[in-house]
Amino acid sequence: MTVTAEQTLERPPLRRRSLVEGRLLVLAAIVVSAATLRIAVTAFSPLAERIGQDIGYSTAVVGVFGMIPTAMFAFAGILTPILERRFGLERTALIAMLAVGAGQAVRAIVPDTWELLAFSAFALAGMGVGNVVIPPLVKRYFADRVGVLSSLYIVMVQLGTVVPALITVPVADAYGWRLSLGMWAVLGFVAVLPWLGVLRARRGRDGEDISAVPQPGEAAGRVWRSPLAWGMAGMFGMTSLTTYAVFAWLPKIFAEAGASEAFGGTMVGIFALIGLVAALSAPAVTARVRNPFPIVVACALLFFVSFAGLLFAPMSAPLLWVILLGLGPSTFPMALTLINLRTRTQAGSAALSGFTQGVGYAVACVGPLMFGLLHDVSHGWAAPFALLCVAVVVLLVGAWQACKPCVLEDTWN
Repeated sequence: MTVTAEQTLERPPLRRRSLVEGRLLVLAAIVVSAATLRIAVTAFSPLAERIGQDIGYSTAVVGVFGMIPTAMFAFAGILTPILERRFGLERTALIAMLAVGAGQAVRAIVPDTWELLAFSAFALAGMGVGNVVIPPLVKRYFADRVGVLSSLYIVMVQLGTVVPALITVPVADAYGWRLSLGMWAVLGFVAVLPWLGVLRARRGRDGEDISAVPQPGEAAGRVWRSPLAWGMAGMFGMTSLTTYAVFAWLPKIFAEAGASEAFGGTMVGIFALIGLVAALSAPAVTARVRNPFPIVVACALLFFVSFAGLLFAPMSAPLLWVILLGLGPSTFPMALTLINLRTRTQAGSAALSGFTQGVGYAVACVGPLMFGLLHDVSHGWAAPFALLCVAVVVLLVGAWQACKPCVLEDTWN
């Protein structure tokens, strides 16, 4: 008998266990790994111009640095399924954390721009693999607690975004930009330790496939035919395009309005901090609402109001504009939660995670670069913000499909 999407969504819940019942080490590994997944971005952007003055690159190169995170995250959407099939989910997570630590450590000591770009890309590729592999790990070990675990790991992602943005400039003022940039490598290496413990505990069970049908490789091929997957990619990609453009250029927007470098860094930190509100609430709400599209509409309205404020009167109420801007990307934790809510199997979750983040970030990677180029060409911020408005409209179109109450495995035939 064929199970429909509606029947799947209404199936009896799994037996709920405490979060630490037989899986404490995995919980620690996921939590610490999640904290590493944005630090290479927000530790760099407040220092971008200072580093450029020291090692010699132009303002245009700042846009290239802003493009690297999404480009590497898109590459990770292709790379992660290959690594997963070869090494398994847990070893892939371990490899990702090693890359995160090594890339950040080396980029802090290199002498020129291209080496800084290369090792930033290496660290960010590791973070991208972590982005993709964590949702199916949640599906594997915490299928009975998807909402709670999604909130927990997204909160850690947000903390890993907020803290570097807030303290990077003060540390650089006191000890230099190299220490300020490189100290975050420690967290990547710390995240390696619990994964080593998980792998030791799983020894002898590496061939275990919790959801054998469909196989990961087959699922990865079939996901391209799913309208749900394309909607997810649009929702996720446009949220990311907007978010990374803001991370890269918000300090510059405030600087041109007369604010200091430290003020711009603080505003980036507040922007990320407000994301904690969404990280704490959006996954649980998304898990309880059959169709969360109205929440996406509210997020879009917040985006539009904040864009108008930053464009026409950035210093009249900067905190208000940044708070509204920080609430707009609530669609990011919503999308990550929907990866597990809109799949029936671990293989489906892995395929949808790779596709959503691979395609989504591939589109999003042009955001920071285009935002900067439009500013350079127009000598103002109206054209860049018009680009972000178009992105939000596309986000709404994708979310309309992604939020429908169905599952991936019923849409790719």
